[in-house]
Amino acid sequence: MKFVDYYAALGLARNADLAQIKKAYRTLARQHHPDVSKAAGSEEKFKNAAAAYATLKNPEKRAAYDALGPLAEGTDMDAPPAAQRSAGAQPGARFDGMDFADFLNSLGQDDLFGARRTRAPGPRRGQDLQETVLLDLEQALHGSTLHLALQDDGQRRELEVSVPAGVRADQKLRLRGKGGKGQYGGEDGDFYLHIGFKPHPRFRVDRQDLYFDLALSPWEAMLGAEITIPTLESELVLTVPPGSSSGKKLRLRGCGMPQGPAAPAARGDMYALVRVEVPAQTTPEERALLEELTRISHFHPRSPLTGTAP
Repeated sequence: MKFVDYYAALGLARNADLAQIKKAYRTLARQHHPDVSKAAGSEEKFKNAAAAYATLKNPEKRAAYDALGPLAEGTDMDAPPAAQRSAGAQPGARFDGMDFADFLNSLGQDDLFGARRTRAPGPRRGQDLQETVLLDLEQALHGSTLHLALQDDGQRRELEVSVPAGVRADQKLRLRGKGGKGQYGGEDGDFYLHIGFKPHPRFRVDRQDLYFDLALSPWEAMLGAEITIPTLESELVLTVPPGSSSGKKLRLRGCGMPQGPAAPAARGDMYALVRVEVPAQTTPEERALLEELTRISHFHPRSPLTGTAP
């Protein structure tokens, strides 16, 4: 096994502090990264810098490395007894086929005198949890309080979540510290609530706007009408202008969904899409009137461009 001078690989003195080690590694990594430099030897320099940084930034690994003493680059060396035992070798055996970085990792398992290290478990952050809920449009408009049953490490618990007014579809709400419990003093994880909307029997949602179909009789579409329509909060009177054909879009300003929880009062619009319906059957009186209308009307719905003469 060949000794690698990690301080030389980073261009540092042996008493360099952690900030200097980090700075040197970042500089060399940017300079010699294979995606950046194609110069001869750059890849090897990049690998040596990465191995040096991985060792010297870790206080325990650095202490084990420093204990080897300053040696010349490429010096043949034997593993100390602790590393020999961890690798299953006999004392005095050479480690010529062993990578120097792997050798240093073996030192991290035992100290230089072969004493086994026992580490207390460090703080462990709790797991992040997530759930998807489907809200009624009314719940999204006014806000809602939900009671969710969660599974956390096999334990069932209930979580109360306040959904703010104006929440949007596909929005993700984050509740800090409401996820899995941390261990060994670690902080609790977070809880993420993914929002969706249930299909509404009347309205369709497009971002903050609402759409619905408005069925009109032929005479309402021709003459105009005052139609009472429901919204998510109350009823409004919609004025249908005369001559409203199927497909016409009538807007009710500010009757849509909020633009977001930060501005629940800022609302989108509601659109009525006109759909003219005709009766399946007519009475003799209705038919007589329609025939008279056909006789006196000058309206021609088909343009010559369609290939049919008016």
